[in-house]
Amino acid sequence: MTDGSEPRLEDAATLPGVPDEFQRLWTPHRMAYIQAGPEPHREECPFCAAPDKSDTEGLIVARGKTAYVLLNLFPYNSGHLLVCPYRHIGLYDEATAEEVAEIGALTQTAMRVLRQVSRCDGFNIGMNQGSVAGAGVDAHLHQHVVPRWATDANFFPIIAKTKALPQLLGDVRNAVAAAWPAS
Repeated sequence: MTDGSEPRLEDAATLPGVPDEFQRLWTPHRMAYIQAGPEPHREECPFCAAPDKSDTEGLIVARGKTAYVLLNLFPYNSGHLLVCPYRHIGLYDEATAEEVAEIGALTQTAMRVLRQVSRCDGFNIGMNQGSVAGAGVDAHLHQHVVPRWATDANFFPIIAKTKALPQLLGDVRNAVAAAWPAS
């Protein structure tokens, strides 16, 4: 301060957000992950806990008989869904024929709904089985359905190790759940 007074600190929540030379990526939903610590899923399986919550709180978009669909709390892209059996199993070959069929049917519906809601151009679909294969929650089987757009590749994930997610998880959950066909 040039007038000799003490500098005043302002709470960022009260600032008007006047654009400046910095680009900001707002990802408030990641605070749950940050506050949970380095290994948030060690004590309780998030895929066993989610069905006991409300759909909104659990980020669930659809429930089936043996499996359900929810948003990934730490998405690669907006609309990144997970298809999980209710049963706590770690590997695909442990799933029953009924679970495999429903996971497949829910995955197909997820693709149709995401295409309608987000106008995506393609998908990455897959399962990481075991921590050595990259599964963040390796004890509970889950399939990723990641929408992709022709224009979603840019320097952020390649150079800056950052993903820009233009929608909040709650907004995405509401849109996908509203577009999900009634069963």
